[in-house]
Amino acid sequence: MFYKNVIYRGDLQYVLDCIQLEQLRGCNILVAGATGLIGSFLVDVLMLSNELLHYNINVFAMSRKKESLEKRFRSHLKSPFFHPIRHDVKFALACDYHFDYIINAASNAYPLAFSTDPVGTIMGNILGVYNLLEYARQNGVKRFLFISSGEVYGQGSESVSAFDESYSGYVDNTNPRSCYPNAKRTAETLCVSYTKQYGIDTVIARPCHIYGPTATKDDNRASAQFINNALSGNDIVMKSHGLQLRSYCYVADCVSGILTILLKGETGQAYNIANANSNVTIREMAEIIASISGKKVVFEIPSEIEKAGYNPVMQSVLNAGKLEKLGWKANYDIKTGLKRTIDILKGVLLET
Repeated sequence: MFYKNVIYRGDLQYVLDCIQLEQLRGCNILVAGATGLIGSFLVDVLMLSNELLHYNINVFAMSRKKESLEKRFRSHLKSPFFHPIRHDVKFALACDYHFDYIINAASNAYPLAFSTDPVGTIMGNILGVYNLLEYARQNGVKRFLFISSGEVYGQGSESVSAFDESYSGYVDNTNPRSCYPNAKRTAETLCVSYTKQYGIDTVIARPCHIYGPTATKDDNRASAQFINNALSGNDIVMKSHGLQLRSYCYVADCVSGILTILLKGETGQAYNIANANSNVTIREMAEIIASISGKKVVFEIPSEIEKAGYNPVMQSVLNAGKLEKLGWKANYDIKTGLKRTIDILKGVLLET
């Protein structure tokens, strides 16, 4: 599994080298959405800090499916500091534990879910944030971190080269695909409203397009599909012209950013997470993966369901200057991150 992979552990160690987690020693941390791309890497970082630095952080990993938790985190199941919790954030949380910090990464986060389950995407974000904020309000949580998305910026003006945290672009409210950005926008407003009305310490992370080895098998984002093509020994299949320009960020850099925001971010503020050295078009990403895998890029006509999940925004570049002022910086450029992703996944496949 991932946790024993040498390259993957190197990425975990990199995060620990980036930011001091001493402040979290002995704390109880709830990670909702723990089996997802970002949440699972975050859980592994915290568990490695226990293993190497003896921080004794109690990590509560929450997911809707018990079997997913047990399969993804079987390396941690015997640890006294790992606590799997089967729970759907759309329902109120009642448990016997007190959490010092809550990190909410629970959300549908891939296009197929947006096109087939827009209502679930909306409710999972809004009800999920509400229920966890209510728990925080009633139980004296130190800080609540919401993982939002760079999609909140919508379609930008042609004169704007990169979105900073103050920008707000156009989102078509009558397009069901807008379930995701609009749910994230509302959830963000709910966070800052709890800060204003109840004094809850909230911070918001806005990751750009994140990629890495911890993507789930259901993830049908372009980057995940291209990587799966490469692992299968197939050509890289594009289902659009791939002219959309995106900010990308490797999961290790993303998680170091999230932990920086958790420990250093200003209450009620949002922070972009993006790598200025990884702004590429979808086509360019496909070509990089093809180069790494020794294959070529081919075109295939997408299904109607696939097209319904596509993000209509042509340019989504995020400015991470605000986060960088907290001391964070990205380490993995797009070629390095994709190469590590493929090498890690090849190693995991060989082990199984």
